[in-house]
Amino acid sequence: MSLKSERRGIHVDQSELLCKKGCGYYGNPAWHGFCSKCWREEYHKARQKQIQEDWELAERLQREEEEAFASSQNTQGAQSLTFSKFEEKKTNEKTRKVTTVKKFFSASSRVGSKKAEIQEAKAPSPSINRQTSIETDRVSKEFIEFLKTFHKTGQEVYKQTKLFLEAMHYKRDLSIEEQSECTQDFYQNVTERMQTRGKVAPERVEKIMDQVEKYIMTRLYKYVFCPETTDDEKKDLAIQKRIRALHWVTPQMLFVPVNEEIPEVSDMVVKAITDIIEMDSKRVPRDKLACITKCSKHIFNAIKITKNEPASADDFLPTLIYIVLKGNPPRLQSNIQYITRFCNPSRLMTGEDGYYFTNLCCAVAFIEKLDAQSLNLSQEDFDRYMSGQTSPRKQESESWSPDACLGVKQMYKNLDLLSQLNERQERIMNEAKKLEKDLIDWTDGIAKKVQDIVEKCPLEIKPPNQSLAAIDSENVENDKLPPPLQPQVYAG
Repeated sequence: MSLKSERRGIHVDQSELLCKKGCGYYGNPAWHGFCSKCWREEYHKARQKQIQEDWELAERLQREEEEAFASSQNTQGAQSLTFSKFEEKKTNEKTRKVTTVKKFFSASSRVGSKKAEIQEAKAPSPSINRQTSIETDRVSKEFIEFLKTFHKTGQEVYKQTKLFLEAMHYKRDLSIEEQSECTQDFYQNVTERMQTRGKVAPERVEKIMDQVEKYIMTRLYKYVFCPETTDDEKKDLAIQKRIRALHWVTPQMLFVPVNEEIPEVSDMVVKAITDIIEMDSKRVPRDKLACITKCSKHIFNAIKITKNEPASADDFLPTLIYIVLKGNPPRLQSNIQYITRFCNPSRLMTGEDGYYFTNLCCAVAFIEKLDAQSLNLSQEDFDRYMSGQTSPRKQESESWSPDACLGVKQMYKNLDLLSQLNERQERIMNEAKKLEKDLIDWTDGIAKKVQDIVEKCPLEIKPPNQSLAAIDSENVENDKLPPPLQPQVYAG
């Protein structure tokens, strides 16, 4: 889905939220823009094509092997009777192999393997007999009580659900995509059976499927949420790190039409953040979707109170992005993947749950690709904000309304002052580093010049000459000289 940022704000064409095959349902980035139904059709087509290619390859290799073997036998000059027996034996072996391969890819084989798995699953297993948690016991009792009101249909649904859980116990070694495919097949089979055999009304089918999803996903949650075989945890850490690095993004940069100075709006924002964070504590995909829906409704209410008019879709998406940035929900990617893989597909394809979930996926995709152009910033400013060297200027005091809280004004004033001091300190540090570099370069330059001069004109130090003697040092008769004349003073 293409996301674009304009001067008037973030905008996503609502038609881009729909399935790219044009069926009218909501698409999903995890399904490459398809809805659940179209994605499954494309997946099955690709799967059947792969199976056909594998089958053709197996046949070709079989033929080449037989031709090579027959050629070697002819070269050795084997007897015709022996060769005919060999041909008969090889034909029988080939027929057996082909039959085995066809059975492996045929529907009847899959049904037989499922029956074998179910019979195997009837034996007590550690996971089935383990001591269940309090929540699992509660959900199990609620599920049984709920199905009692549907009599025969309820008994059939309960039987199918138990068999599915037992079969899933032996499929834990499969990839998470294959386990997801099994779960989606189960949803579809139960729904079709109730509609065709039980003649159950669509409204009641939806209620039953909600309870079925709650029951099976409460029991499977531990094994299928953020499994170690996937890179979900790695994606969680990457998006958390990305959101922390974007802590400086302001509502004005995203053109968020929400005024948090209004107490009611501020409460709505806090509730929306709480709901999106609470999503991680839920175990059932439908409950996680409910948290996203509640968060989105709080956002619409906040926009409505701020603008005194109903919110539009163009107002909703930027605000949702802001809420995600401000809340930084835990295990965000894992929760999105879990909902995509194991939620009842009808909820993601239509209705408000599907709409809000699709917008959340768009918000996460926008955050992952957010750049300077998306926020109408220069690349230099964007890099400085991302590195933490500085932060955006806060709201000027002159633009505050007279009714604004003095504490909030003072807080923003202090933040602005700290930002200015930080910029000054950054400049001083840069100048100090430059001065230090200049001094080092000057010292190195002087030392090099001195070294060059010394090399060109080497300094030769000669030994000192013999000290000069006094003029009359050799006069041996010095001691016989009369004393020097002393001045005489005469009285006049």
